[in-house]
Amino acid sequence: MRKTFFLIAVLLTCTAHAQLQLGLFAGLSDYTGDLLDKPYRFTHGAFGFSAGYQFSDRFTARTGAVFGKIEGNDKVSYLRGFSKRNLSFQSALSEFNIIGEYNLFNIENTRWTPFAFTGLAVYHYNPYTFDQNKQKFYLKPLSTEGQGLAQYPDRKPYSLTKLAIPVGGGLKYAISDRVQVAAQIGLRITNNDYLDDVGATYVDQDDLLAARGPKAVELSYRTDELPGGSQAYPDKGAHRGRHGKLIYTDFYYFSGLHFTFNLGNGDGGSYGGGRYNKKGYGCPAVRY
Repeated sequence: MRKTFFLIAVLLTCTAHAQLQLGLFAGLSDYTGDLLDKPYRFTHGAFGFSAGYQFSDRFTARTGAVFGKIEGNDKVSYLRGFSKRNLSFQSALSEFNIIGEYNLFNIENTRWTPFAFTGLAVYHYNPYTFDQNKQKFYLKPLSTEGQGLAQYPDRKPYSLTKLAIPVGGGLKYAISDRVQVAAQIGLRITNNDYLDDVGATYVDQDDLLAARGPKAVELSYRTDELPGGSQAYPDKGAHRGRHGKLIYTDFYYFSGLHFTFNLGNGDGGSYGGGRYNKKGYGCPAVRY
């Protein structure tokens, strides 16, 4: 019985042109949310690596890591009136993912193909900002919207490590039998409204002052830093995030070039004529 299962596994692997792949990603990271309503206003460099398994000429599964940075600032917001809020944030971002990728065409025959992907990711972030003296402060410990305060039991401290769903696609080109390059963009659906530490309403100024101190009050309301800005802290319950305006979640993106390198001896026919057999794993030649 064990031999039977082993033979079936070998046959499925070989006839599917199974191929191990290593990958490198270089591109950009970006974000949209309460402090940036359109992408590609504050882009930062991103890089990553991956390891994959090509099960067939159409489907590849891979896992990897991507590292970048996200940023938002009310000063460039298109949302009416939100520039006066004067909030900003930055955060390093790291992601580990498992992704399934589907090619629309058989790249062995066409040499290029559109493709789409989705999967599951775990990401880590930690938003921070700078005060008027250019000092850096991480925002989660300040509970700027009352997270973790006894007076607001419904506002739990947000986690800095969460799950996301990557969704994206692009165009892939085979440089050779061994090397492919893909121009791609991937959106991450986070179900998280606190990538930027902004999402709900103002809390009572005295509650925040007593629990987290004057710096928390200072960085939760920054309109008073602007020329002519109101010095009065907003009433409890006043909107701080864009709640009720658009959607209640933040997103981040990775876009760029993904290079993949097939492992094995690289034997086989050339592209254009298509249909070559990868022999790197001792599989018997399979003709279609």
